[in-house]
Amino acid sequence: MKKAFLFSGQGAQYVGMGQELYEQEPIVKATFDEASRVLGYDMANQCFTENEQLNQTEYTQPAILTVSVAFWRLLQEKGQTCDYVAGLSLGEYSALVASGALDFDVALKLVAQRGAFMANAAPHGTGKMVAVMNTPIETIEEACQKASAIGIVSPANYNTPQQIVIGGEVAAVDQAMAYLTEAGAKRMIPLNVSGPFHTALLKPAAEQLKAVLADVSFNEMIIPVISNTTAKVMAQSEIKELLEQQVMSPVRFYESIDTLKHLGVEQIVEIGPGKVLTGFVKKIDKTIKVTRVEDVKTFEETLSALG
Repeated sequence: MKKAFLFSGQGAQYVGMGQELYEQEPIVKATFDEASRVLGYDMANQCFTENEQLNQTEYTQPAILTVSVAFWRLLQEKGQTCDYVAGLSLGEYSALVASGALDFDVALKLVAQRGAFMANAAPHGTGKMVAVMNTPIETIEEACQKASAIGIVSPANYNTPQQIVIGGEVAAVDQAMAYLTEAGAKRMIPLNVSGPFHTALLKPAAEQLKAVLADVSFNEMIIPVISNTTAKVMAQSEIKELLEQQVMSPVRFYESIDTLKHLGVEQIVEIGPGKVLTGFVKKIDKTIKVTRVEDVKTFEETLSALG
């Protein structure tokens, strides 16, 4: 049976993430210690105690990467491998570490910079993101196109066919919501995020990231990665360009799951904090078996399911 590992994205963070397995599994603790050395602050303290920084993008991203890579290493240690990897937005960096393309220490520095670039590109309050539920994709795209007359607004996350997130400048997003209401959309949920990620407002961040990526060496991928931006298998030669584009392009999540299905994947493991991706996969395709690794209980359940 073909398997894929999926890695959590930003927004999945919470105080205490990773703590159970950190206290029980030496490889998890070692991964946190490595992150602390590379970044110069205590990653366990960052993840396990109440603090302001955990929800600040430049700290959130390395924290989720650390938790995700720690859990992936633990699965590896137990002899578990997969045929494909993917991640939601930030999770793509964890996927690249798992693919062999990116060393963990390099990934940590990269996502810390990516987080800072993203936070600065769209300061708090300049944009908003809204999840539009149970509305035809064409209707959502058309509303964004019409509202673009007054500012930046576009689909940012194609999470499931029933949940598309739009994002952009506040006035333009509000206008798109008005058009969507006229078109019959019943449920729209404003999201508590720190910026309108995956929209054209993030172009400055993409440009800064491009400059940093120019100096990064990527190893040959051992496991294929499904790109957020294209929903196809990433070619080695396009890694840098796709990571640059990804910051300001929509995340094509449900198409990525469709791609995995066509590649013969029947089992998916979500790795990292939260269970958002597990929920999405269940809505996208009920035939795919899904488990996750987030704590001792889910880790043991996953090992049992993987056999």
